Amino acid sequence: MKTDLELALECVVNIYHQYAIKYPIDDYLSKTEFSELLKETAKPFLHNTMPPNTSVDDYISKLFARADRNHDGRLKFTEFLTTLNLVAIDAHNRSHQHHHSHDHYPDAGHGHDHGHGPK
Repeated sequence: MKTDLELALECVVNIYHQYAIKYPIDDYLSKTEFSELLKETAKPFLHNTMPPNTSVDDYISKLFARADRNHDGRLKFTEFLTTLNLVAIDAHNRSHQHHHSHDHYPDAGHGHDHGHGPK
């Protein structure tokens, strides 16, 4: 039986390929394919991670620009992973924001556990 992480990683690869072969059929995501992928598969997640007063389209455009390292207007798989990494980091950071005001001892944790190692 596959672990949750294995299933999640397979899902990332499969979703990437599902969208990368749309227009044109290649192994890259155009900005349109990238936008469709995020809006159709991760829109609620994006709403929880994007900066305040930012539209989904603006957030997606910024993510695309940050990930398109070689500035060719399309994302190869490794650039797509960079984007997922950025979104995951944003989500992780936002998960801590509402806990900091309650922390009297910053090194004592932040009120929840999400696998930073053994306790």
